[in-house]
Amino acid sequence: MLKVPAPSCLPFTLLRRGTAIAVILVMAVVASAIVAAQTAARPATPGATAVAAKRFSTPPLPAMGFAPVRPIDVVKATYDFAAQHPEVLRYVPCFCGCGMEAGHVSNEACFIARRDAKGNVTEWDTHGFGCTICVDVAREAMQLYSSGASVAAIRASIDKKWTPDHAGMATHTAKPPVK
Repeated sequence: MLKVPAPSCLPFTLLRRGTAIAVILVMAVVASAIVAAQTAARPATPGATAVAAKRFSTPPLPAMGFAPVRPIDVVKATYDFAAQHPEVLRYVPCFCGCGMEAGHVSNEACFIARRDAKGNVTEWDTHGFGCTICVDVAREAMQLYSSGASVAAIRASIDKKWTPDHAGMATHTAKPPVK
């Protein structure tokens, strides 16, 4: 059975409900503001800083006369990672033999041919479009970096995985600086 308040207390009941709703709304607004502030202060990816990282400029990727070795989105992502994170890939070796054949010194060189004095990419190396190993090594480095791994940990993981099956094929890549 539905109990209807007496007419004399109906405004008081509505006032109490209105106050409760107002308090709940204020609490929701305050909670939203707190969450927004915490989200804005938090880095977008592990290992990143709260300050927006400078992005290096890049030329458009060239049109190749063949299909890339991995889906184009994967290839584009590895080229972008190479462009934006030289501090990672210049310390990661490549294991496809490009050090001997193309003079590459790291996995970065599989994607980047030249940078200007400010670090912007001025020319791509197209080797990465046609080499599964180059793309896979860069992609693994990108995933490790996104998980918050240090450059030294990325290098150690890549070396451990790729060296046994590609002995003698690795580029002569500098070790990351000790911090």
